[in-house]
Amino acid sequence: MDRPVVPFGRPRPERADAARNRAHLLEVARAMIAEHGVEKLTMDALADHACLGKGTVFRRFGTRAGIFRALIDEDERAFQQKVMSGPPPLGPGADPVARLIAFGHERITFLAERHAIARASLERDDPAPAGEGNISRIHLRMLLIQAGLTRPDPGPLAVQLASALEGPFLLHLADPGRDDPDDTAIALLSTSWRFLIERLTRP
Repeated sequence: MDRPVVPFGRPRPERADAARNRAHLLEVARAMIAEHGVEKLTMDALADHACLGKGTVFRRFGTRAGIFRALIDEDERAFQQKVMSGPPPLGPGADPVARLIAFGHERITFLAERHAIARASLERDDPAPAGEGNISRIHLRMLLIQAGLTRPDPGPLAVQLASALEGPFLLHLADPGRDDPDDTAIALLSTSWRFLIERLTRP
């Protein structure tokens, strides 16, 4: 199975107190968002609600957008775990075509449910978030090969499929005047993804 490339060496372990502060801050941030919405979450407000110094929040996240990137990163790790070892059809054990369809559906839902948080993670001078596109491409390429689709080249095809999932949402996120995707929009995108995969993999 293809795996993401990771740097050599072990990262420096996080101090226990720093890890506790980070977990506490993210827990408080999620509670604040659930109660008051994304707009009310600021660096100062998070420090006050978490009963920690403002310097601790700034050192941990750097900017307000950094708080939301940390929330997304935490959710991304959980999503990847479901893909790598969760129950089928998203996780291992299902037909590769079924996994391709499930991955698209789950990824669309994941992005839509975190639409406001992802939009808030955009820095003013860097409006295009990196996201987890590379992980998606690696996984999609693996499933395309397992499905027997070797022509066209599964590498570039995986890039295009990942862009079909991530790209429209990233463009949507850059426009703060748009509303969050609703259930109808998610269902339509998921249906279109299924149609695309079935057409690609049909003998």
